Parts: sequence; structure tokens; C-alpha cells
Amino acid sequence: MSELTLPVELVDAARRVIEANRAIGRRIAVAESCTGGLVSAALTEIPGSSEVLEAGFVTYSNTAKQQLLSVSGDVLDTFGAVSIAVAWSMAQGALAKSDADVAVAITGVAGPGGGTDKKPVGTVVFARAERGGDPADVVADKRFFGDLGRGGVRLQAALCALELLLPEAP
Repeated sequence: MSELTLPVELVDAARRVIEANRAIGRRIAVAESCTGGLVSAALTEIPGSSEVLEAGFVTYSNTAKQQLLSVSGDVLDTFGAVSIAVAWSMAQGALAKSDADVAVAITGVAGPGGGTDKKPVGTVVFARAERGGDPADVVADKRFFGDLGRGGVRLQAALCALELLLPEAP
């Protein structure tokens, strides 16, 4: 069986996240949709990641978002899966369902299909929530990477999510 090969830039970003969070004793969780576990895979590529990574949730379907992260069906129906409201709910749910200190959520349209005029392929939404923080202080961001191909969008989304897990992230 051959080894899984992740892009070097992704593994390097994951290493920075693990080392920085280990240094401050902070545990992390990831709630992934369009990245399908890519962020968790990158983090677990790093030896000692178990000291930092508390949980990874891959909630690709809306039903999984509801069942595993307690995202409201009303929020999904009103705003759609690729929205700040859903990313915010996913991040909050990852904190509630784990013992992590910080959680990042990723939801988006990786393509090649599934895009709309309002949410074209390459649209990805992120949210970061911290335990004990005011829910209103959740950091959320919507990015448009363009149609880089499915792998390209997922890679860029994973890199952004990892950046949000650094302690000095905005």
C-alpha cells in the first residue's frame, strides 16, 4: 500500500498549526464540508497531532450538518449550506460536540457542478469560534477562489482553514 501524499504546502501549514497550538496548550476541532476531511488529514499527517487535534467532523450533507453539529434546518433552508450562517453554526456545533478550545468550519462549492449565479464554483465560507467567547465574536469570511478545479478549490479552502487555526489569526 502506498503512502498518502498531500501537497507540501498543506502539510507545512498543518505543521505550523500543530506546533503553535501545542505551544499554548490549545485543542482544536474542524468541521468540514467541501474539503471532505482534507484539513483533518493534513493535521493528522503531523506527528504528535493527537496532543492538539480534538475532533474532525466531515458533514458533507445537510442532514449530517444537522445530526452531527446541530445546525438548524431553518438556517440551512433560509441561507443555504454555503453561507456565513451555516459556517457559524458548524463552528459552534463543533465546539459544543467536542472538548476543543477553538473550531474552524468550512463549507463551499468545490465544483465542477453545484454552483449558482450567487454562489459560483469556488465560493467557500469559513468560520472560527472559540470556547468561552461571545458567539457574536465568531470570525466568518466568504472567499471566492474561482473555478480552480475541484482539487484546487479544496486545497485553497484547506489552506485558509488552517490559517484560521493559528493563534494569531484575526
